[in-house]
Parts: sequence; C-alpha cells; structure tokens
Amino acid sequence: MSSLRVSAPLLDAYLTYFETRHIPFTIPGHKQRASRLDAGLGLVVDSDTPLYGGLDEIKLSNQVLAKAEALAARLWRADYARFSTGGSTHANQAMILALGKPGDKVALSRTAHRSVLSALVLAGLEPIWLTPEVDSVTGVPTGISVAEFEKIIDQRPIALLLTEPGYLGTLSDLQALVKSAHAHAIAVIVDAAWGGHFGFSSAVPGHCLALGADALITSTHKALPGYSASALLIAQGRYLNIERIEQSFETTHTTSPAGAPLASIDGCRALLELRGEELITKLVADVEAFKTQVQSHFDLPIFLNPQDFPPGRFDPTKIVLRANQLGASGIDIELALQEQSIRVEMADGDTVVFLATLADSQTEFAELERVLIPILKNCARTPRATATSLSWSVVPTVAISMRDAYFADTEMVSVHDALGRICADLIAPYPPGVAVVAPGEVLTQVIIQGLAATKAAGVRIAYASDPTLKNFRVIKN
Repeated sequence: MSSLRVSAPLLDAYLTYFETRHIPFTIPGHKQRASRLDAGLGLVVDSDTPLYGGLDEIKLSNQVLAKAEALAARLWRADYARFSTGGSTHANQAMILALGKPGDKVALSRTAHRSVLSALVLAGLEPIWLTPEVDSVTGVPTGISVAEFEKIIDQRPIALLLTEPGYLGTLSDLQALVKSAHAHAIAVIVDAAWGGHFGFSSAVPGHCLALGADALITSTHKALPGYSASALLIAQGRYLNIERIEQSFETTHTTSPAGAPLASIDGCRALLELRGEELITKLVADVEAFKTQVQSHFDLPIFLNPQDFPPGRFDPTKIVLRANQLGASGIDIELALQEQSIRVEMADGDTVVFLATLADSQTEFAELERVLIPILKNCARTPRATATSLSWSVVPTVAISMRDAYFADTEMVSVHDALGRICADLIAPYPPGVAVVAPGEVLTQVIIQGLAATKAAGVRIAYASDPTLKNFRVIKN
C-alpha cells in the first residue's frame, strides 16, 4: 500500500493489484506474464495493468477513478476534474471540442501548442490570433497584454485560450486578462502543461484557477513526477458547460486507459497536497543556488531570472541559458552536454532549456554544474544581440480557415515555388512545438527563410510533409 498519509485511491489500487494473485481472462493480452515469452518484453509490460479489470473491476464497481478525480477537484478548488492518459494534447482537444459549434471564434496566443491548433480543426472553431509581447532585452515572449486581447473583443470570441507558463517560463498578467474576459462573459482556458507545480508553494506563482481562470490543463509528466502522457483537466462551471466537457472528454479519450498513468496522477496530487510547499520551495532554492554558482564564472547574465520580469510573471524553477550572451551556439552546448550523458529539454541557436523537477536533488545539480561550466567557458566567444526565436515572432497571414485547409486538395511544390502559396501543413520547430506556420496561412519569405535557418542551426523541424524543407505541401490553386 502507499506510504502517503493522504488518500490516493488509484495509487493504492495499483499497488494492491500487484500484491494479490490474479488469473485474468481479460485484456491486456500480456496478463503481466509476457516475460514467459520474451524477457525484454516482460520488463516493459509486466508492470502494466489497466483501469478496467486492474485498478477497478470491469464494471468499475469500486469507482476508484471517480474518487481520485473528486480529490483533485477539491485540491484545486474546482467543480470538475478528469485524469487523462493522452497527455495535455488530449485534455486540450477535449476542452476545445466542448466550447462551441463550428464557425465560432476563439482568441488565442500565437505561442499555443500544436495540440491546441489541431483541436481547432477538430472542433471547427476559428482562431483570432493574439501576438505576445516580447521582452526587448532577452527576446523572450512575456505573454498576452490586456490591450492586445481587448482590441479583438468586437470579433465576439467565445473563449480566450492561453498558454501559461510559456515554454521559457514567462506568464501573462493572468488576473487582469481574466477580469477583462469575464467582463464580457468570455471563458478563460489555460494550457498550463508546464505549470503543474504552480499554486502549491509560496515560492512559485499561483495556479490559474486561483487567479480566476475557468479551466486548467496540465501535464503531470512535465514539472511533476507523473507517468509519461499523464495529464489533468480541471474546470469551473460558471462560464463552461461541465456536461459538454464530460461528453467531449469521453469522446476523445481511449476506452482502455492504462492504470499506471492514472495512478501516477493520483500520486502526484497526493504528493502536492502532502508535501507541495516543502518540495517546491526546496526545488526553487536548489535552482537559484545552481544558477548563482554557474553565473559567478561569467560577467554578463547568462540565465533568465525572475527579476527580469514583473513580479509573479516567471517560473523560478525554470533554467533557461542565454547562449547568445556567451557568443555561443545553444546547439553546440547541447551536443557537448550529450557527450557527457546530460540531455536538455530544448536547444536552439540562442537558448538552452534545462528542465528541473521535484525529482532532482543537489546531487544532480552539482553534476550539471561540474559538466556545464567548462563547456560554457570553452564555447564562449563575443556576445551577440538576442535574436527572437521564429516560434515567438511570426505574425501569420491567414488566407483560409485551418479546417478548410485540412480538407482541401493539396500538392507538393518546391521551396522555390512555395512563396505566396497557402500552406497545408502545421510546421514547427520541436521543441517547443509552437507553429511557425499553420494550415491555411500564407508561406512568406520570413517563414521560408526562417525555417531554413532554424533547420540549418540543428533544430528539428516537425510535422512538415517534407522535413528537409526542399518541398512544401500547399493548397491547390
């Protein structure tokens, strides 16, 4: 049984399953004994059990999932919570599918994740793009301003979709945005995939529901120690239809959810409830100590820090290295770290992102410090000005809706013939998975040249039909 002192019904059910004898004549087909057939395969699947016939009976008679989700709703002080084994991608799609009807408009940040854009296609909703403000010193997007949102209210959006915190740890002024949106009865949905730890320590910003938002979607496998592709959808019912969300969630989720991701979400919730203040506060302190120690070897500031932004507008657990301040390539730094068995979350020409979580200790930070400092000293050249990433700076030219582009007849054309054509693909550097061009948008010189330069710098270009970018899939004229 779980050693946690607060109730964790799914986690306890998972552990209990493997403490008792079972002779299943049900799925999954491995029946926790694939090692009989292949030892390697058994290592992968023999600790797997489903929700149906695993964590609960086939008929869900014990209701352990419903009990765990109710505990999550209570912790976040919400009306509704669901656990997803399809990541924030599924939760985003379910939430957006529940918002309105085809043709309705939603306001959203251009820094939205690919999953949000694909959800708009599924739901037939039309985006009203909001351009984030960009900090002139660091080149980092700092969120959507109230003025940027209010100038599109006359287009009658049914919801405001935000990505908070952004990939580099910055946040909009959420309270002000929520106040403005609610004054017009507009729901605020927040993709908080990277902010699952928010609100559970005074050392980090509050979570968006506490700041007035109507729905929060977060990945428990990013900032929290959850199983891969585990996520939470939490909502309030004032401006949202909870029954519609439930219908959309079930429509888009698997009917065979794996038990381990569900149990891990429950375990993360219990961990936050029991030890959130302690663990998150320690993580913030460890990150600050690490950055201070590395920074002491260099004159110019080489990390993003909370004091670079307005109070409460940056995640202090985020480690974002400004490679341009060293005159170095973030890609080269990443490669050098890989040779020392250290992987980073993201790297491009100017930036390296290290993801620190509750699972890290001073041991890991000390090792990173030991390896990183000589690499940075070796890579250091003449500092260069910040070049805002293509993912944060493109202002799209929309020709037709994403949904129309998705279903349109298409053709492949060479890069030389692509200029001015309407793109049929969503193309994004990955990470962070933020679209440089979306279906239905015009391929401009800035986009074509910027994608080529990003690829040449060693960044992976995702989702393009031709990842070499020698050809583009476009709408037939």
